[in-house]
Amino acid sequence: MKNKFKTNLINLPLGGFFAIYNGSKYLVKKESFSNNKILKIYAKELKGNDIVSGNYFLTIKDGLLKPCEMSDKKVIDFVLNLELIDE
Repeated sequence: MKNKFKTNLINLPLGGFFAIYNGSKYLVKKESFSNNKILKIYAKELKGNDIVSGNYFLTIKDGLLKPCEMSDKKVIDFVLNLELIDE
C-alpha cells in the first residue's frame, strides 16, 4: 500500500485542482519543495469542514508521511481514493 500511495501522490498534478472523495468535492493543492524531495498536499472540502493535509519526504527510505494533525490513514485513504475532475 505504501508504494501505491507514493506513486499516486507523485502522479497528482502540481498546483491546484478539484477532486471528488467520498462523494464530496475538494479543492486540492500539491506543492513540491527541496528539489522535489518533499511533497505537500492540502485539500479542503468545498461544501463541508473536512481538511486533509500532510507532507511526504521522498528522501527517507520507503518515504515518510507526516500528516498535519490527523492520522496517516486519513491522508493515505484520500490519496488512494480521490478522483480528479475538471472544473
